[in-house]
Amino acid sequence: AAVDLADAEGLPAVSMARVAEALGYTPMALYRYVENKDELLVLMADAAADVLALPPYDEGDWRAGLEAWTRAQIAGVLARPWFLDLPLTAAQVGPNRLRWIDRAFAILAPLDLTVDEKLQVVGLLAQHVLGEGRVQVETRRAAAEAVRRAQGLPADTPEADLDADAVAAANPYADYELVLTRLVDPETYPALTGALSTWAPAAVQPDDWESDIGFGLDILLDGIEAFVARRAAVRGAADRD
Repeated sequence: AAVDLADAEGLPAVSMARVAEALGYTPMALYRYVENKDELLVLMADAAADVLALPPYDEGDWRAGLEAWTRAQIAGVLARPWFLDLPLTAAQVGPNRLRWIDRAFAILAPLDLTVDEKLQVVGLLAQHVLGEGRVQVETRRAAAEAVRRAQGLPADTPEADLDADAVAAANPYADYELVLTRLVDPETYPALTGALSTWAPAAVQPDDWESDIGFGLDILLDGIEAFVARRAAVRGAADRD
């Protein structure tokens, strides 16, 4: 019931009173099952991970597996942006979140890494999920709010009811390179000016968050691949010694 409320109205709508009302009970009745709202938020964070689905990938390719694992969680954050509004303390290890860690370890099983190193890889990707998700969610929120103001719409107008092209155009990072060319001068920003001197705007350059996610994830996976190779070389040298 709490997740349904957050999906419909955002995390601020979730209270013990509203959840109790949705269930047809008094707020005090909820305290037989959860100690307080903080515990409810922890349970919500874990419940959000239950509906995530790992897309198909070549199971012999650990890199493809990690990409699928990460993309699935980013998609989950975009589908439920209220997850980013949860306090960090709510993201504890529950049964559903633990299941996702287990899947990551299954993907990493063929690699000659220690348990600590695998946990660090999983943690790095989890941080990327939160960071990428926050960028996407907050820019969309800002764009949607700009469209509502420009069109004189109520503040609670759902994003789904807004013109998608208008929302894309209102993205604060739309035409970012073009904005930079108008702001920089060679005396104050010589390196940036030199770099932008070779840039030309495309005829049509819509906001493509899918490509943005893929670009960052590719670089991150390149780094993990280099780390795996380096650790293998170090262990191989130690074995020879």
